[in-house]
Amino acid sequence: MSNLLFVALGSMFGGVSRYWLSGFIQKNFDTAFPVGVFIVNIAGCFLMGVIAGLLAHANILTNNHRLLLAVGFCGSFTTFSTFSLDNLQLLSAKAYFLLSLNIGLSVILGLAATWGGYYLMQSLSK
Repeated sequence: MSNLLFVALGSMFGGVSRYWLSGFIQKNFDTAFPVGVFIVNIAGCFLMGVIAGLLAHANILTNNHRLLLAVGFCGSFTTFSTFSLDNLQLLSAKAYFLLSLNIGLSVILGLAATWGGYYLMQSLSK
């Protein structure tokens, strides 16, 4: 049960941080490009790398820290950071085919699924 509390607490702060920071950034840039989400995604990837590096190479983070920071906070701040860490692990393992498959299918099928869900709801609401 305590594992769930660490994830939940991190998720709460990650989601609120994403909402606030991406909105703040977007309001301060006069562009149609989603710069707020873009910056949050890159920052989340950097933070995930720092956390993963500390977990792998230093003895200062516990499993509870991993659940709170990596799974909870980063996972809620941006799932893109988890996607990037998965891909880094595939790259490190020299699993180039799986790396390409994961990136390609995630982007293409993710976009297709979003489009499909959107247009399904649009057609049902007519």
